[in-house]
Amino acid sequence: MKGVKPKKALGQHFLTDLGVAERIAATLDDYRGVPLLEVGPGMGVLTRFLLERHPADMVSVAEIDTESIDWLEANLTEPKPRIIAGDFLQMDLNEILPGEEPFCVIGNYPYNISSQIFFKVLDYRDRVVCCSGMLQREVAERLAAPAGTKARGILSVFLQAYYDVKYLFTVSEHVFNPPPKVKSGVIKMVRNSTKHLDCDEALFRTVVKTAFGQRRKMLRSSLRSLLPPGVAFEHDVFGTLRPEQLSVDQFVELTRIIGTLRE
Repeated sequence: MKGVKPKKALGQHFLTDLGVAERIAATLDDYRGVPLLEVGPGMGVLTRFLLERHPADMVSVAEIDTESIDWLEANLTEPKPRIIAGDFLQMDLNEILPGEEPFCVIGNYPYNISSQIFFKVLDYRDRVVCCSGMLQREVAERLAAPAGTKARGILSVFLQAYYDVKYLFTVSEHVFNPPPKVKSGVIKMVRNSTKHLDCDEALFRTVVKTAFGQRRKMLRSSLRSLLPPGVAFEHDVFGTLRPEQLSVDQFVELTRIIGTLRE
Protein backbone atom coordinates (compact mmCIF):
# COMPACT_ATOMS: atom_id res chain seq x y z
CA MET A 1 0.00 0.00 0.00
CA LYS A 2 1.37 3.43 -0.93
CA GLY A 3 2.03 6.10 1.65
CA VAL A 4 -0.60 8.57 2.73
CA LYS A 5 -0.82 11.79 0.77
CA PRO A 6 -0.36 14.75 3.14
CA LYS A 7 -3.46 16.92 3.32
CA LYS A 8 -2.99 20.65 3.75
CA ALA A 9 -6.46 21.07 5.24
CA LEU A 10 -5.46 18.77 8.11
CA GLY A 11 -2.10 20.45 8.63
CA GLN A 12 -0.29 17.18 7.87
CA HIS A 13 3.52 17.25 7.73
CA PHE A 14 4.74 13.68 8.10
CA LEU A 15 7.98 13.26 10.05
CA THR A 16 10.57 11.26 8.09
CA ASP A 17 13.51 11.30 10.52
CA LEU A 18 13.42 8.14 12.66
CA GLY A 19 15.97 9.56 15.08
CA VAL A 20 13.72 12.50 15.89
CA ALA A 21 10.71 10.19 16.26
CA GLU A 22 12.63 8.01 18.71
CA ARG A 23 13.69 11.05 20.76
CA ILE A 24 10.07 12.18 21.00
CA ALA A 25 8.90 8.71 22.03
CA ALA A 26 11.61 8.63 24.70
CA THR A 27 10.00 11.62 26.46
CA LEU A 28 7.47 9.18 27.93
CA ASP A 29 9.97 6.56 29.07
CA ASP A 30 9.28 7.47 32.70
CA TYR A 31 5.63 6.53 32.19
CA ARG A 32 5.83 2.90 31.10
CA GLY A 33 2.69 1.16 32.29
CA VAL A 34 0.65 4.37 32.09
CA PRO A 35 -1.94 4.52 29.27
CA LEU A 36 -1.00 6.95 26.51
CA LEU A 37 -2.88 8.60 23.68
CA GLU A 38 -1.11 9.71 20.51
CA VAL A 39 -2.77 12.52 18.57
CA GLY A 40 -2.56 12.37 14.77
CA PRO A 41 -0.28 9.36 14.17
CA GLY A 42 -0.37 9.71 10.37
CA MET A 43 1.72 6.83 9.04
CA GLY A 44 2.87 5.76 12.47
CA VAL A 45 6.51 6.86 12.51
CA LEU A 46 6.18 7.88 16.17
CA THR A 47 3.71 5.08 16.95
CA ARG A 48 6.25 2.38 16.16
CA PHE A 49 8.69 3.69 18.75
CA LEU A 50 5.93 4.06 21.32
CA LEU A 51 5.01 0.39 20.79
CA GLU A 52 8.65 -0.60 21.33
CA ARG A 53 8.60 1.17 24.70
CA HIS A 54 5.08 0.51 25.99
CA PRO A 55 2.69 -2.45 26.06
CA ALA A 56 0.42 -2.27 23.01
CA ASP A 57 -2.70 -2.46 25.19
CA MET A 58 -1.57 0.80 26.83
CA VAL A 59 -1.30 2.68 23.52
CA SER A 60 -4.22 4.39 21.77
CA VAL A 61 -4.01 6.64 18.72
CA ALA A 62 -6.59 9.23 17.63
CA GLU A 63 -6.72 9.96 13.91
CA ILE A 64 -9.21 12.01 11.89
CA ASP A 65 -7.84 11.11 8.43
CA THR A 66 -9.49 7.97 7.05
CA GLU A 67 -6.62 7.35 4.63
CA SER A 68 -4.15 7.36 7.52
CA ILE A 69 -6.39 4.99 9.49
CA ASP A 70 -6.47 2.53 6.58
CA TRP A 71 -2.69 2.78 6.26
CA LEU A 72 -2.12 2.12 9.97
CA GLU A 73 -4.46 -0.86 10.00
CA ALA A 74 -2.72 -2.36 6.95
CA ASN A 75 0.90 -1.64 7.85
CA LEU A 76 1.39 -1.68 11.61
CA THR A 77 2.55 -5.09 12.76
CA GLU A 78 1.06 -6.94 15.70
CA PRO A 79 0.54 -6.14 18.46
CA LYS A 80 -1.22 -3.00 17.27
CA PRO A 81 -2.46 -0.02 19.28
CA ARG A 82 -6.11 0.81 19.60
CA ILE A 83 -6.98 3.08 16.67
CA ILE A 84 -9.70 5.64 17.40
CA ALA A 85 -11.23 7.37 14.40
CA GLY A 86 -12.32 10.95 14.90
CA ASP A 87 -11.42 14.51 15.76
CA PHE A 88 -9.35 14.65 18.95
CA LEU A 89 -10.72 18.11 19.76
CA GLN A 90 -14.27 16.71 19.84
CA MET A 91 -13.48 13.56 21.84
CA ASP A 92 -14.51 12.92 25.43
CA LEU A 93 -11.23 11.57 26.77
CA ASN A 94 -12.96 10.16 29.84
CA GLU A 95 -14.97 7.90 27.53
CA ILE A 96 -11.91 6.87 25.50
CA LEU A 97 -9.88 6.16 28.65
CA PRO A 98 -12.56 5.46 31.27
CA GLY A 99 -11.87 5.49 34.98
CA GLU A 100 -9.79 7.85 37.05
CA GLU A 101 -6.31 6.55 36.18
CA PRO A 102 -3.73 8.99 34.89
CA PHE A 103 -2.70 8.94 31.24
CA CYS A 104 -0.26 10.69 28.90
CA VAL A 105 -0.76 12.57 25.64
CA ILE A 106 1.84 12.70 22.88
CA GLY A 107 2.00 13.58 19.20
CA ASN A 108 3.46 15.33 16.22
CA TYR A 109 0.72 17.93 16.55
CA PRO A 110 -0.83 19.65 13.53
CA TYR A 111 0.35 23.26 13.56
CA ASN A 112 -3.09 24.66 12.80
CA ILE A 113 -4.74 23.25 15.95
CA SER A 114 -1.81 22.87 18.37
CA SER A 115 -2.99 25.59 20.77
CA GLN A 116 -6.47 24.06 20.84
CA ILE A 117 -4.94 20.69 21.66
CA PHE A 118 -3.19 22.10 24.70
CA PHE A 119 -6.29 23.91 25.90
CA LYS A 120 -8.04 20.53 25.74
CA VAL A 121 -5.25 18.91 27.73
CA LEU A 122 -5.85 21.56 30.38
CA ASP A 123 -9.49 20.47 30.56
CA TYR A 124 -8.26 17.01 31.57
CA ARG A 125 -5.43 18.16 33.82
CA ASP A 126 -6.67 16.03 36.71
CA ARG A 127 -5.78 12.94 34.65
CA VAL A 128 -3.10 13.97 32.12
CA VAL A 129 0.13 13.50 34.07
CA CYS A 130 2.44 14.16 31.14
CA CYS A 131 2.03 15.69 27.70
CA SER A 132 4.85 15.88 25.19
CA GLY A 133 5.38 16.21 21.48
CA MET A 134 6.26 18.43 18.57
CA LEU A 135 4.65 21.60 17.31
CA GLN A 136 5.65 24.82 15.60
CA ARG A 137 8.79 26.15 17.32
CA GLU A 138 7.31 29.59 17.98
CA VAL A 139 4.33 28.04 19.76
CA ALA A 140 6.50 25.55 21.65
CA GLU A 141 8.71 28.39 22.90
CA ARG A 142 5.64 30.34 23.94
CA LEU A 143 4.27 27.47 26.04
CA ALA A 144 7.55 27.16 27.92
CA ALA A 145 8.30 30.90 28.14
CA PRO A 146 9.14 32.01 31.69
CA ALA A 147 8.00 35.25 33.27
CA GLY A 148 9.82 38.27 31.91
CA THR A 149 10.10 37.07 28.31
CA LYS A 150 8.27 38.53 25.34
CA ALA A 151 7.11 35.08 24.15
CA ARG A 152 4.98 34.62 27.26
CA GLY A 153 1.24 34.61 26.66
CA ILE A 154 -2.14 33.38 27.88
CA LEU A 155 -1.49 29.69 27.29
CA SER A 156 1.97 29.99 28.89
CA VAL A 157 0.38 31.07 32.16
CA PHE A 158 -2.54 28.65 32.04
CA LEU A 159 -0.31 25.62 31.37
CA GLN A 160 2.42 26.60 33.82
CA ALA A 161 -0.18 26.93 36.57
CA TYR A 162 -0.61 23.15 36.50
CA TYR A 163 2.42 21.80 34.62
CA ASP A 164 6.17 22.10 34.62
CA VAL A 165 6.80 22.93 30.96
CA LYS A 166 10.19 22.39 29.34
CA TYR A 167 11.37 23.12 25.80
CA LEU A 168 13.53 20.15 24.81
CA PHE A 169 14.95 20.61 21.30
CA THR A 170 14.44 22.14 17.87
CA VAL A 171 13.66 20.13 14.72
CA SER A 172 14.61 21.22 11.20
CA GLU A 173 11.89 21.80 8.63
CA HIS A 174 13.78 19.48 6.25
CA VAL A 175 12.80 16.23 8.01
CA PHE A 176 9.13 16.39 7.05
CA ASN A 177 7.04 15.54 4.01
CA PRO A 178 6.08 18.11 2.92
CA PRO A 179 8.55 20.46 4.66
CA PRO A 180 6.77 23.16 6.69
CA LYS A 181 7.86 26.76 6.28
CA VAL A 182 9.03 26.96 9.89
CA LYS A 183 11.08 24.95 12.33
CA SER A 184 9.49 22.75 14.97
CA GLY A 185 10.08 22.41 18.67
CA VAL A 186 9.58 19.52 21.09
CA ILE A 187 8.27 20.17 24.60
CA LYS A 188 7.43 18.11 27.65
CA MET A 189 4.88 19.04 30.31
CA VAL A 190 4.77 17.21 33.64
CA ARG A 191 1.85 17.70 36.01
CA ASN A 192 2.84 19.59 39.14
CA SER A 193 1.29 19.28 42.60
CA THR A 194 -1.25 22.11 42.19
CA LYS A 195 -4.79 20.83 42.54
CA HIS A 196 -6.50 24.20 42.85
CA LEU A 197 -5.18 27.73 42.58
CA ASP A 198 -5.33 29.85 45.71
CA CYS A 199 -7.85 32.22 44.13
CA ASP A 200 -11.10 32.27 42.17
CA GLU A 201 -10.02 30.18 39.18
CA ALA A 202 -12.69 31.58 36.84
CA LEU A 203 -11.60 35.12 37.69
CA PHE A 204 -7.95 34.05 37.28
CA ARG A 205 -8.66 33.04 33.68
CA THR A 206 -10.47 36.33 33.07
CA VAL A 207 -7.62 38.37 34.55
CA VAL A 208 -4.99 36.58 32.45
CA LYS A 209 -6.99 36.89 29.22
CA THR A 210 -7.81 40.55 29.85
CA ALA A 211 -4.22 41.43 30.70
CA PHE A 212 -2.76 39.79 27.61
CA GLY A 213 -5.57 41.16 25.47
CA GLN A 214 -3.84 44.53 25.85
CA ARG A 215 -0.33 43.28 26.51
CA ARG A 216 1.39 46.54 25.59
CA LYS A 217 -0.44 48.40 28.34
CA MET A 218 0.43 48.51 32.01
CA LEU A 219 -1.87 46.40 34.17
CA ARG A 220 -3.46 49.43 35.83
CA SER A 221 -4.85 50.33 32.40
CA SER A 222 -5.58 46.91 30.90
CA LEU A 223 -7.46 45.64 33.96
CA ARG A 224 -9.60 48.74 34.45
CA SER A 225 -12.51 47.07 32.64
CA LEU A 226 -12.72 44.38 35.34
CA LEU A 227 -13.42 46.88 38.10
CA PRO A 228 -16.64 48.66 39.08
CA PRO A 229 -17.07 52.27 37.92
CA GLY A 230 -15.02 54.68 39.99
CA VAL A 231 -12.69 51.99 41.36
CA ALA A 232 -9.08 52.37 40.24
CA PHE A 233 -6.35 49.74 40.18
CA GLU A 234 -3.35 51.56 41.61
CA HIS A 235 -1.29 48.72 43.09
CA ASP A 236 2.26 49.87 43.85
CA VAL A 237 3.89 46.81 42.26
CA PHE A 238 1.50 45.31 39.74
CA GLY A 239 0.03 48.54 38.42
CA THR A 240 3.08 49.48 36.36
CA LEU A 241 3.90 46.00 35.09
CA ARG A 242 2.91 44.32 31.84
CA PRO A 243 1.42 40.81 31.78
CA GLU A 244 4.47 38.94 30.43
CA GLN A 245 6.43 40.05 33.50
CA LEU A 246 4.23 38.14 35.95
CA SER A 247 4.74 34.60 37.23
CA VAL A 248 1.81 32.27 37.86
CA ASP A 249 1.98 33.03 41.59
CA GLN A 250 1.87 36.74 40.87
CA PHE A 251 -1.18 36.31 38.65
CA VAL A 252 -2.83 34.38 41.50
CA GLU A 253 -2.06 37.26 43.89
CA LEU A 254 -3.27 39.77 41.31
CA THR A 255 -6.53 37.83 40.95
CA ARG A 256 -7.13 37.99 44.70
CA ILE A 257 -6.53 41.76 44.62
CA ILE A 258 -8.95 42.25 41.73
CA GLY A 259 -11.49 40.05 43.51
CA THR A 260 -11.32 42.22 46.61
CA LEU A 261 -11.72 45.42 44.57
CA ARG A 262 -14.80 43.96 42.88
CA GLU A 263 -16.58 43.24 46.15
